[in-house]
Amino acid sequence: MPVAGITGSLTSLIGDHGVYAVFLLMAVDAVFPAASELVMLYAGALAAAAFAGQHVDLFGTRLHSHAWAYVVMALAGTFGYLLGSIAGWAIGLYGGRPLLERRGRWFHLSGDRLDRAERWFDRWDDLAVLLGRVTPVVRSFISIPAGVFRMPFWRYTGLTLVGSAVWCFALAGVGWGLGRSYERVHHDFRFADYAIVAVVVALVVYLLLRRRSRLAGGRAEDTAG
Repeated sequence: MPVAGITGSLTSLIGDHGVYAVFLLMAVDAVFPAASELVMLYAGALAAAAFAGQHVDLFGTRLHSHAWAYVVMALAGTFGYLLGSIAGWAIGLYGGRPLLERRGRWFHLSGDRLDRAERWFDRWDDLAVLLGRVTPVVRSFISIPAGVFRMPFWRYTGLTLVGSAVWCFALAGVGWGLGRSYERVHHDFRFADYAIVAVVVALVVYLLLRRRSRLAGGRAEDTAG
């Protein structure tokens, strides 16, 4: 995929499928980082009718009130994220540490990252969930550890709902405020695409070098033996 298409794919998905795309993307973001900032900014701008020919539909009915469109988009993000968060909590609860030790890379939760999450929960207790939901990047790595550490379901759900609502309504509100200026702002922030690619390339190079080092170490041990 071309570099410029990383964010373009997300915004096209939201432009084509509106409320449903926001719900789905935010559900995914609860477990895997899915650019929730961009999703909700675009959702708010879409609600403000910032894009010609695009509008917000709910169950096949066009929302002519921009205010109601904003509320619907923000709620779609809130409840989508809540659903994904509950799924992540269940994965952590029933899979536990053994699952993450075997498959942690699937969820971007290495042993070190899980240890950091545990320290986060030890430091903040219940507030770990609420603060995590409004902290960029951290917010996508709270759900599964909360289940692993057996945080009570209803307390976890309530704090997640509050944090998710704050995040979604605030970012959608910023997108709403940007209105027709969104396209210019979106263009200015395309450097994020390049940053993502740079991180991926650096990670691949690191993994290749690490594997090469291990192979060299193994051969050295065989020679010594």
